Amino acid sequence: MPRSVRKTAAVAATVTFRRADDADLAAVVALLADDDLGAEREGSDLAPYREAFAEIDADPRHLLLVGDLGGEVVACLQLTVLPCLTHGGRRRSQVEGVRVRGDQRGAGVGRQLLRHAIAWSIEQGCGVVQLTTDKRRPEALRFYEQLGFVATHEGLKLPLPSAPG
Repeated sequence: MPRSVRKTAAVAATVTFRRADDADLAAVVALLADDDLGAEREGSDLAPYREAFAEIDADPRHLLLVGDLGGEVVACLQLTVLPCLTHGGRRRSQVEGVRVRGDQRGAGVGRQLLRHAIAWSIEQGCGVVQLTTDKRRPEALRFYEQLGFVATHEGLKLPLPSAPG
């Protein structure tokens, strides 16, 4: 058996997935900032993240999911259930902020994280799970395609000016 397969089975089996709590926030923000693109857009002041997390945590249509390995957050993603009028009014789940700590990449943690996200989405009555990935991350696109995601649409974003604080 190749070494990478043994590593995947041994490492990924010890990660548990759960709803994030306040104590996880600093680790989640660190994960979000731990790459070239995240370093450009994430900040070090946790106050705005605390406000956003409080809003996410208070709404049952949102889930901040973390992967916990021995008490350390090694993965995260955010899910939002969107009620929609299209496709017969079925709900869809939007995935955002998928990250796996660098030393855990390639060990199956991301695959398990997405499987948990898909299972939660099904529990919420969603008929579709959707996500976007930055075009500057071709390896992420390949990862999602290996999980069965299909690039059926072109995604567009319009940055808005910051709201007055």
